[in-house]
Amino acid sequence: MIDIYYIGGSPCSGKSTIAEAISKKYNLYYYKVDDYLDKYTQMGAEAGKPICMKQSTMTPEETWMRNPVEQNIEELQFYEEIFEFILEEINSISDHSRIITEGAAFTPNLMKKHNVAKQRYVNITPTPEFQISHYRQREWVPYVLDGCSDKEKAFMNWMNRDILFSEAVRERCELLGYKVFVNDGTRSVAELMKKVCLQFNVED
Repeated sequence: MIDIYYIGGSPCSGKSTIAEAISKKYNLYYYKVDDYLDKYTQMGAEAGKPICMKQSTMTPEETWMRNPVEQNIEELQFYEEIFEFILEEINSISDHSRIITEGAAFTPNLMKKHNVAKQRYVNITPTPEFQISHYRQREWVPYVLDGCSDKEKAFMNWMNRDILFSEAVRERCELLGYKVFVNDGTRSVAELMKKVCLQFNVED
């Protein structure tokens, strides 16, 4: 039987750092969903899924100059469209008995729909200040926004989309009884990792 531990939450919250640290300490296989989003988008487009089809042809201008509310709604719909592909991929990793996986795609609604136990899922979201400050430090951000007519406006639309996403998943986690950790940058990686491990009850 495969033990799978899920870390959800919005981008730039520390999910990848925590998941990678846990995988190394406890010898778990680490599956990072974001590494395969282009692949899943293409699979969804080929399967006729409407948001995947739309996103596969959008330019940066069309993507990031939209209203953040619209972006957030489509982001949640996008994860619903590709979720089956993610689960199939994870469940195909048959040579590992314990897996830790992380990605914004692991929303509380989808965890509940697929009967993921509360002790196998945590959600990490950043405060807006932590999120924005860390995004501004990432060297690849200008490449994502390349082609936008107003890069600062596009950036803030992106940030506001993720802030709305954070608020939405936190509210749903609280309603459904899933654990949420808010990262404001004051906790060390070790402290946050310890809290996640306690929730997962991960042991050597």
